[in-house]
Amino acid sequence: MRLLPKNRDHGSAPFAWLIFLVFFYIQPIAEHAPLRSLLVTSAEVAFFLVLYFGIFWVRPPFNYALLVGMAVMGLVLGPSNTGASVFIIFTAAFIPWVFERTKTAVIALSILAIIIVIHGLIFHPANGFSVTSLVVALGVGFSNTHFAVRNRADRKLRMAHEQIEHLAKVAERERIARDLHDVLGHTLTLISVKSTLAGKLLEKDPAKAKSEIADIEKVSREAMAEIRNTLRGYSSYKLVDELQRAESALQSAGVAVNTESSEVPLTAAQESVAALIMREAVTNVVRHARARRCSLRVSRNDGTCVLEIEDDGCGNFTSEGNGLRGMRERVEALGGTLRYKTAAGTKLSFEFPLTVPEASR
Repeated sequence: MRLLPKNRDHGSAPFAWLIFLVFFYIQPIAEHAPLRSLLVTSAEVAFFLVLYFGIFWVRPPFNYALLVGMAVMGLVLGPSNTGASVFIIFTAAFIPWVFERTKTAVIALSILAIIIVIHGLIFHPANGFSVTSLVVALGVGFSNTHFAVRNRADRKLRMAHEQIEHLAKVAERERIARDLHDVLGHTLTLISVKSTLAGKLLEKDPAKAKSEIADIEKVSREAMAEIRNTLRGYSSYKLVDELQRAESALQSAGVAVNTESSEVPLTAAQESVAALIMREAVTNVVRHARARRCSLRVSRNDGTCVLEIEDDGCGNFTSEGNGLRGMRERVEALGGTLRYKTAAGTKLSFEFPLTVPEASR
């Protein structure tokens, strides 16, 4: 049976604090008390230990009752054993931990001090019981108030760090999921398109079919490298390279493509996001749009970067799928927006503010 709950704030220190119970035995031993008195003293200590360890297990208002019982023990036994002041001191030591509000703890310590004074005036305990109880209890109580406040602040900070760590892990999992979705979705779509095209060209144009198969091998190797980098968090993508891949994928799917790209100063992070958005948008055109023409535009507009992907396909979707949702999350992470029109084909417009790289300033 555990005497203490698992608590990384206190650890095993509460066992060490019990050494102060020695003071409760000093007077009986010094007065050569008979064995019966020593057994009664030990029984009183045993009852105190029940109160002591109970405080660590119970919550308000039950721990308030245990504190009162501890203080009553000290006050009742004080006139006959001045060492009972240790029970008063333990009470004061626990008050800042039991009462979580500092103001409430100070009020409780003040009430305890008043009770000690009144008890001394009425019962006149010998050998400075009241003075010892009052001075030491207040000293321990107010010093523990400081430590309790700091301990609660540390606990809140630790909980905040744990929450931040949890959110960071969730964000990393979401990043990996989005990146894998974009990498695998684009790659598998491109492999499927090129495989279909190569099959059609085998008899008509073997040389062209061989070229498409070589492209499939190249795309597969690049995809493996991208997946490894994605899992390690090392991925970076170039918008120029992605535009070239987009043109190749669209042309392989039989979609006429028109590309307009102007020079836009992007940070590495912005360029990676823009490239992945372009990749996912083009993948959707190839897989779902059944389009004949597609336009890709990259431009700068008054301190913002604008990406536009427009096709003449079926359009008319009514809800965002995983791909569109992922693109929205990416551009919103850069402080940008996504707008789309689906009445005649689909037009996606992504716009986000530019952060000019240091070298370009």
